Amino acid sequence: MTAELTEAEARPQISLSTIFASYFIVGLTAFGMAILQKLKALVMDHHWLSEEEMNEGLAMVQLYPGPLMVDFAAYVGYKLRGVLGAILATTGFILPSFVLMSVLSAFYFAAGNLPWVHPLFVGLEALVVGILLNVTLEMGGRNIQNGTEAVIMLLAFAALLFKLNAILIVLVALALGAWLIRPTAGVGKMAGAGKPAPKVEAVSAKRWAGIGLVVAAILAVVAFSWSLNSEMGGLALSLFKIGSVAFGNGTAIIPLIQFETVDAHHWMSLSQFADGIALGQITPGPFLITATFIGYKLAGFWGGLLATFAIFSPSFAMTLGFTEVFARIRNLKAVRGALAGVMASFVGLLAVVLLQLGGVALTGPAAFALAGAAFVAVRWFKIDILWVFVVGVTLWGGLLTLGLV
Repeated sequence: MTAELTEAEARPQISLSTIFASYFIVGLTAFGMAILQKLKALVMDHHWLSEEEMNEGLAMVQLYPGPLMVDFAAYVGYKLRGVLGAILATTGFILPSFVLMSVLSAFYFAAGNLPWVHPLFVGLEALVVGILLNVTLEMGGRNIQNGTEAVIMLLAFAALLFKLNAILIVLVALALGAWLIRPTAGVGKMAGAGKPAPKVEAVSAKRWAGIGLVVAAILAVVAFSWSLNSEMGGLALSLFKIGSVAFGNGTAIIPLIQFETVDAHHWMSLSQFADGIALGQITPGPFLITATFIGYKLAGFWGGLLATFAIFSPSFAMTLGFTEVFARIRNLKAVRGALAGVMASFVGLLAVVLLQLGGVALTGPAAFALAGAAFVAVRWFKIDILWVFVVGVTLWGGLLTLGLV
């Protein structure tokens, strides 16, 4: 045969155990923005995909809802070994942070009444405020590029401030972006923009069947959550909903989770939610593992497991489907405009969360100083978030010991 092999056919098959173990190590050792670098290095160092395929995946996962880095792991696993490869890559990546967050949640809710626990977490919350301030400014710099995006941001800010439904705000921003924003194809914020795209491969009926089974399994868990008729079932349904509509990284999705869990249903206090964010920052792996903390609060370990599945599974299924069709829709300007509108709205939503958390966490001059120091450390000195938390908590603990706060 003289027919040229596709890139997928030409590369050697990677074992499923290797995929799981490799992503488990990344999930166990990577924090913050270093996660994406480690995920990219894993692919390129092992020659799992071509640079063009990797860049296409990084661009693709920005076009639909869900946490980008988890979806990128699913994309690579799917390209390597189909649906099972995607499941093992995603599970390996999430598992370490899920276990660590379950342990930390058990400690937090068991020891919450100890006199030293709450004052210590006030310091953690102040650090979160400083870091979220930097994230909000960075998101604004990336996503507010014209007057239309600025207006969408301000409308989203005002709407959430007046307690309108956060998910409805996102859907309206999506529609406005698709209607009003027309970014130039192949240019701008999309990872891998301007890179040559891999060939469009024929759609595999076998893979579509696997995707269908994944969707059926997710819908079965949705039905199970609905049948619970409890707070835990309600939380799971809310997280399924958020995972189906929320774009961006974990931090961008936090406003929607806060609206559902704190404002709309009062499943936890704003202070507890801030503590969950802090624990999500100090654990390795995906930031949205905060969902485990929320589920644990309502129903222990199994609640944490259901909440984790609910927040990550919708975009996991979307990743499988988009991988098959992305080459055919990548240049639709309405798709890119919708994404631009949604991301602009998230800047406004995150600003509201920042104001609310600041009102809870910044209880005095020391807390303000700690938040300011965290902001300066991550914005100008580019210090890793993990070290910001380690040093910040140590300093705060020292002040508590000396009775200065």
